[in-house]
Amino acid sequence: HVQLVESGGGSVQAGGSLRLSCRFSGRITSTYCLAWFRQAPGKEREGVAAITSGGTTRYADSVKGRFTISKDNAKNTLFLQMISLKPEDTAMYYCAAVPGSLFDSLLLPSTYRSWGQGTQVTVS
Repeated sequence: HVQLVESGGGSVQAGGSLRLSCRFSGRITSTYCLAWFRQAPGKEREGVAAITSGGTTRYADSVKGRFTISKDNAKNTLFLQMISLKPEDTAMYYCAAVPGSLFDSLLLPSTYRSWGQGTQVTVS
């Protein structure tokens, strides 16, 4: 059982930046695949970025070149650095984790076992 807590959300103007963090309850970042998802009202949950235990990353086309996923294994923390934010990035952002080293569907919600409660990002 893993608990996840997101932080770092907020309101920014278009073109601004935010850095999201997700703290895990145990040392799992070195053996789990980790990801960020987002969901806006009336829309499906969307995979934003993922990172495997070995550091391989995946990004949704809509955020490539603007978002960077990273992790600190020693601190059991996942990050999402977001730059050049757009109004369409507005959503609740969730972190997620699943044990394992590599999966075919890293940006699909069904891949993940543990979820945080979310942090709101609003871009105006």
